[in-house]
Amino acid sequence: MSIFDDIKGKAEELIGEHRDQVKDGIEKAGDFVDSKTGDKFTDRIDGVQKAASDFVDGTGR
Repeated sequence: MSIFDDIKGKAEELIGEHRDQVKDGIEKAGDFVDSKTGDKFTDRIDGVQKAASDFVDGTGR
């Protein structure tokens, strides 16, 4: 097992235990970036938020 497999396993474990908090953090971070860019990139930021949230949903299940 490589070090990356170990890190990946630990990350999946943490995400699984704190799924809602991670998704909330993704939402807040995206909203923060959106506000700092004057809403110029809202569509792109929303897309990244959705992709990250979907990734979290698929991790560790």
